[in-house]
Amino acid sequence: MSLFRDDGVVLRAQKLGEADRIITLLTRQHGKVRAVARGVRRTKSKFGARLEPFSHVDVQFFSRGSELIGRGLPLCTQVETIAPYGGSIVTDYGRYTAGTAMLETAERFAENEGEPAVQQYLLLVGGLRTLAAGLHESHLVLDAFLLRSLAVNGYGASFTDCAKCGLDGPNRFFSLQAGGVLCGDCRVPGCAVPSPETLVLLGALLSGDWQTADTCEPRYWREGSGLVAAYLQWHLERGIRSMRYVEK
Repeated sequence: MSLFRDDGVVLRAQKLGEADRIITLLTRQHGKVRAVARGVRRTKSKFGARLEPFSHVDVQFFSRGSELIGRGLPLCTQVETIAPYGGSIVTDYGRYTAGTAMLETAERFAENEGEPAVQQYLLLVGGLRTLAAGLHESHLVLDAFLLRSLAVNGYGASFTDCAKCGLDGPNRFFSLQAGGVLCGDCRVPGCAVPSPETLVLLGALLSGDWQTADTCEPRYWREGSGLVAAYLQWHLERGIRSMRYVEK
């Protein structure tokens, strides 16, 4: 029997029995963890409200083996709130749908339970913090999070130099298969030809240039979101279900 302590973000909460829940978290040290929280659906629960999606928490787990991830699910025995991002996110539809897509994406990129995914964890915490603050359009925060998640998982896209030969940009032809923009010589059938402004926007979101992103016109936001969603689906091999509800 062992105790483990970690901080994480609550991704999902599922009902279990009459009063319990199975909580899925993305943690700093252990990656994705599923654990049982007993009695949290009772009105007198001490930490039920702390284990809602979007919450950034410090959790103590009780495991019956020497490893946190074993044959059975560990128990959540203590929970302390680090940042209640959900309070600001769930009151706004745009933030809520964008945040839900971020949680689902993070879970998909951290599929193997117990396998550390520190960069993905840090991206998620930073993305939720930015989303909750409301300083930028929610769909821009989501697209920035998706592009950076793809990058830290080995699928970074190029929006200036040719993704095949490295020719200095700007280049106009965008290919999902090639991993970004292509020059005229490397162009392949089926390339999209987005507006130059859209490519500038996507590059700004990837690099964190919010001054450029915030001043971009809405028509380029929509085109850019379509490219990001298609690029994400290509590499995940299936779409993110909550993306269909995101406001554009």
